[in-house]
Amino acid sequence: MRRARQANAEEPTKGPARAAQYVRMSTDHQKYSTENQKDAIAAYAARHNLTIVRTYEDAGRSGLRIEGRDALKQLLEDVRNRHADYTVILVYDVSRWGRFPDADESAYYEYSCKEAGIQVRYCVEQFENDGSLSSTIIKSMKRAMAGEYSRELSAKVFAGQCRLIGLGFRQGGSPGYGLRRQLIDEHRVPKADLSRGEYKSLQTDRVILKPGPLHEVGVVQRIYRCFVLQLKTEVEIAAMLNVEGIPNEFGRPWTRGTIHQILTNEKYVGNNIYNRVSFKLKQKRVINPPEMWVRADHVFDAVIDSDFFLAAKRIIDERSKRLTDEEMLERLTSLLKQKGHLSGLVIDEGDEMPSSSVYRTRFGSLVRAYQLVGYDPGRDYQYIETNRALRTMFPEVLEKTLAGIREGGGTVEFDELTDILRINGEFTASIVIARCLHTQAGFLRWKLRLDTSLRPDITIAIRMDGENKDILDYYLLPSIDMSTDRLRLAEENGIYLDAYRFDDLDTFFGLSARNELGVAA
Repeated sequence: MRRARQANAEEPTKGPARAAQYVRMSTDHQKYSTENQKDAIAAYAARHNLTIVRTYEDAGRSGLRIEGRDALKQLLEDVRNRHADYTVILVYDVSRWGRFPDADESAYYEYSCKEAGIQVRYCVEQFENDGSLSSTIIKSMKRAMAGEYSRELSAKVFAGQCRLIGLGFRQGGSPGYGLRRQLIDEHRVPKADLSRGEYKSLQTDRVILKPGPLHEVGVVQRIYRCFVLQLKTEVEIAAMLNVEGIPNEFGRPWTRGTIHQILTNEKYVGNNIYNRVSFKLKQKRVINPPEMWVRADHVFDAVIDSDFFLAAKRIIDERSKRLTDEEMLERLTSLLKQKGHLSGLVIDEGDEMPSSSVYRTRFGSLVRAYQLVGYDPGRDYQYIETNRALRTMFPEVLEKTLAGIREGGGTVEFDELTDILRINGEFTASIVIARCLHTQAGFLRWKLRLDTSLRPDITIAIRMDGENKDILDYYLLPSIDMSTDRLRLAEENGIYLDAYRFDDLDTFFGLSARNELGVAA
């Protein structure tokens, strides 16, 4: 007996279990700051004899999707690959793990951890996540409630936006050539005209559209007369204006697409249209049919008479309706012979051609239409898929940038038409994602095209890795130091360009929030 007691006395005391913490802050719940979550998790760990050895943090990230939540992705990857050096994952509550519209998605990620022998604990919930019947029921309800909250919030925001549209208020975006944004107060008394990059500052103020300068209004009316009365095409009208030296709203030459946009946008007859495209709960982007549009007619002062607009619409509709599949393919074949290659831009700028979106709708995709006319872009197939992936990536990068600046204490506004950010009301920035190219010699190259027409003060250039799947690094390029609109980057770029290189955007977030980037307004 004595020997047994002596042996027990010599056994080492079991130390605290190792734990990781996952914290997330969404932009619409500032009360759930990551610091508050960490404090609550630390208190829970102290009570349960746990030592926090690792932190996974998604700051300013929505919980609706796993896309963009790099920390949660890394956590799951570490768990699945057996790289985790902990046995417990601590989370503030069920909603911080995610507000997934499908509660099963949240359960799946937690089960992946459980399968690897790692338990997920919710530190401020009123139940222990111990697998008991009661905890399973409550947890399932919490998951469903988290997703339902997002759905209800989305519905409320959408209803509020629809109401404002019905009252004739502009919801955002560039006004367009021949129009201007006007700031009005709660009694609809005009206050001022807003220039590009200017936004309302009072909650009760609203924005409407009004006719712009007389010379721009005259150009818009002339476009309609040429199209309806003289039966000129969009290409012919664009060429006419370019010969006369008349630039479009961005100071660029006119194209078939910019003329077509003026001929088809109802804002020129004073109508306010909303919900053409849905992207609710960050799920699939959907192009809605006209019966789902939210509209308010004749709420702005018209630039074009309704009869002219309807006449233009009839011409455009008839032009598209009368073409069979065979005729559309014949025109595509002729365009291919004329240009030698095809792309969405080539199709949109082609005279008497249906738009590229019409080809996508009619044949399922542009690639399918290319195949039907015998056009093989070869490696361009991969190019198309890569570009599509990069376009999909842009909203996530933009959201991360906006959230990072705001998290750092700065203010930022985004112009949806120009993709320009205005930070702290002091300077502008644009985001460019550079696709990685492989040379025949096996080297990697990145081509950057800087927007010299809008002249952002800072260009955030994002280089993709060799497979164009992950971000390699970032370059912050001040326009004042850039003497060209095109920049070619290699794998190593010397001291001058390396001065602008960063491995992440945290430095930019902090500097921009504090107005320490050294750029002029």
